Amino acid sequence: MTAQRTTHRLRVGIDVGGTFTDAVAVDATTLELIGQVKVPTSHHHPDGVAHGIVEALDRLLTEVGRAPEDVAFLAHGTTQATNALLEGDVAPVGLLGIGSGPSAVLTRRLAGLAKLELTPGRTLPLHYAHVPDAADTAEVRAAIDRVRAAGSEVVVATEPFSVDAPEGEQAVADQARAAGLPVTAAHEITSLYGLNKRTRTAVVNAAILPRMLATADLVDESVVKAGVRAPLMVMRCDGGVMSLDEMRRRPLLTVLSGPAAGVAGALMRERVSEGVFLETGGTSTDISVIHRGKVAVRHAVILGRGSYLPALDVRTVGVGGGSMVRVSGGKVVAAGPRSAHIAGLPYACFAEPGDLADARLAALRPMPGDPDDYAVIDAAGGRFAVTMTCAANALGRVPEGDFARADPAVAALALAPLAEALGMDVAGAATAVLDAGAGQVREVVDRMIRDYRLDRDAVVLVGGGGGAASVTPHLAAAAGLTGRIARNSEVISPIGVALALVREQIERIIPGATQEQILGVRNDAELAVVEQGAAPGAVEVEVTVDPQTNTVRAIATGATELRTQDRAHRADEAERLRAAAASLKVPPAQVEVLAGTPAHTVYGTVRRRRLRRPLHPVRVIDADGVVRLHAADARVATTTVAEASGVLAELVRETTSYGDGGVRAPALRLLLGSRIADLSGVLDAEPLLALARSELRSRTGDEPVIAVLEVRA
Repeated sequence: MTAQRTTHRLRVGIDVGGTFTDAVAVDATTLELIGQVKVPTSHHHPDGVAHGIVEALDRLLTEVGRAPEDVAFLAHGTTQATNALLEGDVAPVGLLGIGSGPSAVLTRRLAGLAKLELTPGRTLPLHYAHVPDAADTAEVRAAIDRVRAAGSEVVVATEPFSVDAPEGEQAVADQARAAGLPVTAAHEITSLYGLNKRTRTAVVNAAILPRMLATADLVDESVVKAGVRAPLMVMRCDGGVMSLDEMRRRPLLTVLSGPAAGVAGALMRERVSEGVFLETGGTSTDISVIHRGKVAVRHAVILGRGSYLPALDVRTVGVGGGSMVRVSGGKVVAAGPRSAHIAGLPYACFAEPGDLADARLAALRPMPGDPDDYAVIDAAGGRFAVTMTCAANALGRVPEGDFARADPAVAALALAPLAEALGMDVAGAATAVLDAGAGQVREVVDRMIRDYRLDRDAVVLVGGGGGAASVTPHLAAAAGLTGRIARNSEVISPIGVALALVREQIERIIPGATQEQILGVRNDAELAVVEQGAAPGAVEVEVTVDPQTNTVRAIATGATELRTQDRAHRADEAERLRAAAASLKVPPAQVEVLAGTPAHTVYGTVRRRRLRRPLHPVRVIDADGVVRLHAADARVATTTVAEASGVLAELVRETTSYGDGGVRAPALRLLLGSRIADLSGVLDAEPLLALARSELRSRTGDEPVIAVLEVRA
C-alpha cells in the first residue's frame, strides 16, 4: 500500500476480480495515484461481492486519511455478469413474442433461443408465450401468467420492427412490471434491425438482470451508508462507465468489462492516442487497440452467437508472466499455455539462491493430455517452474519496484540449467524464452495493427498487469515499435475504472439519413450521458455514418466534472517540439509549427517521394507534451468561430474526393479550446458541416478554430 497526502478530492476506482478486489484513490485534479488496497473478493459473503467493495472502500479511505465526503467520483468494475454467463448462473426468462399474421411466424421462431448453450450440456432456461395483440390486456396477462407458472423470473417483450414502433413492447413491458416481474423490452437494448439478434441480446440481458439488480441494490445501500455522496458508477464493456440506474436497465453492458478497465487506464492516464494495450497476467495477455484516441469497439459474441452488445475488441493469447517454457529437440519451442500457477509450482526466479543449488533441468506434463516437454528445475529447495518472468528478470527487463521484480542474479541461476541444455549462455537462453512467448503475442498485435490500419510510425505498445515486463519490452524491441510499461501497471484496471468517462452509444438504421436526423442521433447520445451525470460542458460526441449499412452511430463521452487538471508540469516549447519530432521520426530541425491554441500545438513536416506527391504528416501535441492526434497526410487551416462556417465549407469542397467509391468528404477534426472534435466518421459534406456548426454554436465568435483535414483515398 502506498499513500501520500494532497489537498484535492478523490476519484475512487474499484475492480472486482475473481480472487481479489482492488481499490485505488486518484487525485481528482492531477489524476495521480495516491493510494491502493487489495482485499479478497467476497463471493461467499451473504451480501456477495458488495461486501468486498465496501470493505475495500473503507480501507482505502482509512489508508489515505480521507473522509467519505471527499470522494468526488466512485465507480466499480465487476466480472459478475461475465461469471454468471460462464457458470450458467442465470434466471429463467419468459419470452413474450408479439404479432399476428406474418409477424407471428417470425416471433414464434424465437422459442428456439431456448437452445442457446450456457455451459457444456446446459442451455438457457427460456419459456416462450405468444401475444397476438399487445393491446389485448387479457391476452397479455394470460401470457405473463403462463411463463411465470413455467418458472420464469424475468420477462422479455419482443416484436418485429419495434425499433420504429415500440408501443407493443412497451404495453407488454408495462403489464409485466405491474405483475412484479423485472422486464427487458428488446427495443430498449438496441435500435438496430434484426429481430433474432436484437431479441437474443435482450434475452441474455434479462437472464442476468435479477442477480445484477440484487447486487446493485446492496452496493448502492452500502455506499450510501458509508457516507459517500458521489453517485455510484459502473464500468461498461466498451471502456466507459454508466450510472447505476442505467446498469439496472442494461446489466449486459457490464459483460466483458474486465479488459475494458485496463485499456481505459492506458487511454486516460497514459494518454495514448495510437497504440496497442497489452494487459499481461500470470497466464494470458489481453490485447486491445487505441486508435485516434479512442478504444476499438465491436459487437461482441456472447454464448457463441453475435449480439448487439458494443464491447471492447479484445483478443487473448495464452502467454503471461507465469507461462512455462517448453523445450524439445534442444530448442525452446513455446512458452505456455500452461502457467506455473496451473502446475502448482513456484517461479524459479523468486527462489532463495540456496534453494537453487544442484539444479538440473527436468520435464513434466502439467495436466493430463498436455505435452510432456514443459521445463522445470529440480534443485535442493524442490521443484521450480522456468517462466517468462524468470527470463525477463535474467535480462534485467523488469524495473525496480515492479510487481514481478526479482534479483537478476537469482534469475540467471534459475536459467543456467536451461542454458546448458540449449548449448548457449544465460542471456541467449532468456532471449529464446522471450522470443517464443512474445512471438505468439506479436502475431496478434500485427494482425490488429493491420485490422485497424494503425499508423506504425505513431503506434505505442503499452503494457499493464502484473506480468507486463515479461512481454511488452521484448515485443516492442522485436517489432521495432515504441513500448513502455504503464505506471503502476499492476493496478492499471482499477485506475482505469477511476478515470473512466461516462459513455453512451446510440445506433440507428436510417436509410438516406438527413442532416437533421444525424444531428438528432447526436443530440440523443449527448443527452443520455448528461442524464447519467456527465457535466454538459464536458461532453464530446463522435458521429459515424455508414452508407453501406445505413447505420448512424453516435458515441458520447463526458466527465462527471469539468476537469481543469492543474498539473505541476507543463511541457515547454522545446519539449513539445522533441515529442513531435520523435513521433514524426525526423530531426527537430525538419519540424514546423503549423498552428496552435492555448491547449494544443500542431506540428508538421514534409515527406518527399520519387515521382509522387509529397506527404504532409501532422502531429497535435497537448500542453503536457503528449501526442493527441496524428495524421499521415493532412491539411491544416486556422480560422475563428465567426468565420468558420464559410471557411470550412470551402475547405471541405477543396478536399472532397471523387472516385469509383463515390463522393467522399474529408476526415475532419476541429481543435476547439481544450477539445479535439472528431467528425471523421461522416462521409457526406452537408451533414459534416452541420455537425461542425453544432460543435461551434456555444462558442464566442473570436475564439480560434483549427481544422485538420485528411483527404480520403
